[in-house]
Amino acid sequence: MVKQEPSAWKKTIIAAMTSYIDAGSIVAGAAGLSLWQSYLGMDGVQLGLLGALSSNAGSAAVGALIGGRLCDKYGRKFVYTYDLLVYIIGMLFIVFGVNYPMLLCGYIIVGLGVGADVVASWTMIAEEAPAENRARHCGSAQFAWALGPAVVLLLSVFVNNLGLLGNRLVFGHLILIAGWVWYQRLQMPESKDWQEAKKKENELLAEGRMQKISYSVLFSGINLKTVLFLCGVYAVWNLCASTWGFFMPYIFEHVGNLSNAMSNALQVGSFVISILATFFIFMGLGDRINRKLLYFVIGAIYVVGWSMWLLPPESMTMGMVFAFTAFAGINNGAGQQAFYQLWCSELFPSRYRATAQGFTFFVTRFAAAVWAFAFPIIMESLGFRYAVALMVAFAAISLLIGTIGAPDTSGKTLEQIEEERYGTKYSQGLSADVK
Repeated sequence: MVKQEPSAWKKTIIAAMTSYIDAGSIVAGAAGLSLWQSYLGMDGVQLGLLGALSSNAGSAAVGALIGGRLCDKYGRKFVYTYDLLVYIIGMLFIVFGVNYPMLLCGYIIVGLGVGADVVASWTMIAEEAPAENRARHCGSAQFAWALGPAVVLLLSVFVNNLGLLGNRLVFGHLILIAGWVWYQRLQMPESKDWQEAKKKENELLAEGRMQKISYSVLFSGINLKTVLFLCGVYAVWNLCASTWGFFMPYIFEHVGNLSNAMSNALQVGSFVISILATFFIFMGLGDRINRKLLYFVIGAIYVVGWSMWLLPPESMTMGMVFAFTAFAGINNGAGQQAFYQLWCSELFPSRYRATAQGFTFFVTRFAAAVWAFAFPIIMESLGFRYAVALMVAFAAISLLIGTIGAPDTSGKTLEQIEEERYGTKYSQGLSADVK
């Protein structure tokens, strides 16, 4: 019996589940941050270090850099199959953690697995998606990215009375999800786009007409411009988003004087809005209307949302808190991350697509690591409103860069985009990075 090829949507969904366990691990840590701080007696430096080296930042950055290169060398399936085992090992350290070193090690290991897996999965989704529906398929990862935190925070509300045990159980459910996804991926085929590109590359290498790929290819010509553009869109924006994802429960509780349960409930509401925004705005409109206009509108909403926190604390009503929660949810569902995932997969050739995405993801999460370490210190020394002013600036810069540089790639195949950007000779292997 001939084994039936999985549908494009099945491949997409299995790959997209990476975003569920990625964002889920970040928000599970955020939901229980105060509980772990009380249990372990963490000070500001330890708290900052935990955020800086978690799957929200530093360790994921390193994982993406390594995973991206391995993706282009050995295939997408190779990486996105085995890195989930690394993720599960890290989660076990967290679930059974009894001291700060165990918790920190768990966060680092989870981040390494997540970083590698995100690059492999996002690349796989774009390569398997039909050209006319690429935004819809890529948006599925964003959908899962919002669904994971929504489920995590909803579970956190239900187990709130269990204290730290409840947070351990929330982390535990991510182990079960990762195990199921790992099993499903064993049955998935390799990316056809990568297989064809690898075959052509090997032929040209044997003929001496092409050099092996190195990171230097990303630092010249159109590639350098693209890297700078994507980092301007995603890395700068993520300084705000990573704060929202990891520290907002802490901010709601310590700045907004809300209970832990209310804080988690607000986060659930925001991620539910993200799910709806992803489905109806990015997936529904991303292949149908002008993407530059869509990017501008969603990005502007984010700037307005963060600007609310610049108002005097006494003027921050619950209605304004709800408005910020909604605005952040809309942007996180249909904003910069969704466009970055789409554009990064479209704008580089197959033979180093994952390498490029791994590098830009590394820059993004490394910057988030520095900011995560600095943010609690800035709040303690200079005040919360000063930190928020910086985040408003970050959101505005990302808005401008993405609006000005948005490429016209809607409805085009990856091969068409590559030929338009690099020329026919490049597609045949006679590229600028070859002597």
